[in-house]
This record gives sequence, structure tokens and C-alpha cells, in this order.
Amino acid sequence: MKPTLILDCSMAIAWCFADESTPKTAQIQDRLAVETAVVPGLWFLEVANVLAMAEKRKRISPDDSMQFVQLLSNLDIQVDEDASRQVFDRILPLCRSHGLTSYDATYLDVALRWQIPLASLDDALRSAATSLGVQVLGK
Repeated sequence: MKPTLILDCSMAIAWCFADESTPKTAQIQDRLAVETAVVPGLWFLEVANVLAMAEKRKRISPDDSMQFVQLLSNLDIQVDEDASRQVFDRILPLCRSHGLTSYDATYLDVALRWQIPLASLDDALRSAATSLGVQVLGK
């Protein structure tokens, strides 16, 4: 199935923690029951890092983390394999011009190349995406 949105870590993590969830984040999650998302490969590392830090801070149990990982594994998520090859030619310039981290600039690069909406809760990323004409979902 053709992907319909770029999914960043902040959006996915909102599904894990009730205090980060909003009606719009729930709507994105519902969409992904029947639609496909695309992510850069770093998405998995970011999600794992957030879960590990949340476990360390006792915000979530390892069992709850694994239940959330299972939820994610049931979604149709496609990996953009080209993102890491774009680091110096496309991503670093996006970092410079929009004041983004390399991680956020990677999501922006994927959204620009795929020309589909970006689902994110990150304000800096949302602002940069909007300024470049990328449709932003969430909040």
C-alpha cells in the first residue's frame, strides 16, 4: 500500500502515554489501522530510546513498553532507506536553514521527498515543514 503520511517519533510516543495523547494523535493512530506510514530508519532508535528512558524514570514498565512495541509492530510502517544517504547533501542544509536537529531534519527531508503529510508534535519541525509547504498533521 502507498504511504499516506510520514510518522515521527513524537507522534507515535503520544499513543503510549495518556498525558501526551490528544484527539488528533488518536485520529492519526486510527488512520494507521488502514493506511501506511513511512519513517526514516532512525525512527526505531528514537522510539526505543524514549521507551528506555521512560522505563528508567519509572514512567512505564518494561511490560508496558513491550505491549506498545507490539502495537507498533501491527501497523503498516514502511522504512525510507534513502534518508541516511541524504545526510550531507540534504539533511545538514535543512538543519542549518531551519535550526533543526539532524533527527528532525531527517523527517523533514523524507516528507519533502515523498510529498505526503508529516505527523509530528514537535513545534520546531512543524514550523519548518509548514514553511516549506509540507502539510502537517497532529497537535
